Amino acid sequence: MRKYSLSERGVSEAIGFILIFSMVIAGIGLVTLYGYPMLMQQQSSANEQIMEKNMIVLQNDVKSLAYKTVPYQETSLKVEGGSLTVYNTTSIPAVLKIDITNCGATQYVSAFQSGDLRYSSESAGTDISLQNGAVVMRPQVSPGSVNGSVMLAEPRWFYDNQTNTMVINLIGVNNTGIMSRTGISTVDTALGEINYTYVSPVNGPLCVVYTPDPGQDYSVAWDNYFMENLNNPPDISVSRSGTPGNGAQLTYTVSISQPMTLVIKRYDVVIKSL
Repeated sequence: MRKYSLSERGVSEAIGFILIFSMVIAGIGLVTLYGYPMLMQQQSSANEQIMEKNMIVLQNDVKSLAYKTVPYQETSLKVEGGSLTVYNTTSIPAVLKIDITNCGATQYVSAFQSGDLRYSSESAGTDISLQNGAVVMRPQVSPGSVNGSVMLAEPRWFYDNQTNTMVINLIGVNNTGIMSRTGISTVDTALGEINYTYVSPVNGPLCVVYTPDPGQDYSVAWDNYFMENLNNPPDISVSRSGTPGNGAQLTYTVSISQPMTLVIKRYDVVIKSL
């Protein structure tokens, strides 16, 4: 029988096993507590970035339909971490509404509603919307909160200095009803009705009235676009009435230095399936 020395009499295999087992459990707990949430956050961020690119691809499809008169487009994509939903031009409340007047009694566009193709992320808590030819993004916030938003890809509104012509393109998204998809999606789009409005000459200012959906307010993104991209001094200057981000109506006064031609094009894009 082995005799233990005084230094070995306090050693126990059970205690050693318990210590090692405790260290393993503590390591697993630390990974679960700190590592797993970081991994999920990275996955959510990756899904969001992928959908940003997907929505810009779909915007290019819409541009091909509207500006190149391509009759039909089809794009396959993978929707993860959320759902892709179509809200048409008759959705209540309207995704956005635009009125354009001569700042008086003459109305060039009356209550245009764009509808949108919207990705809602359940994991990242953001919405990405393809609306009126633009791709915009906003965080999901509670009603009544100030809504921040950013424009990822711009629509095609422009002023030609050489011919003194302003072109405004309005693109509506339509389908037979609300569609929603998650997972593998094939977005089939087709060009519907096209309407043109020519006004020449326009001698006074234009008033563009933008009304957001209070629950899906992208007015900060649109405000940045109107105030920065439509300003073309000295020919055109833009001023705003109202505060973006709180779901309220905004009015933009577009002042011109000389008579111009106004061209308003309205396109109807039909989403046949997701």
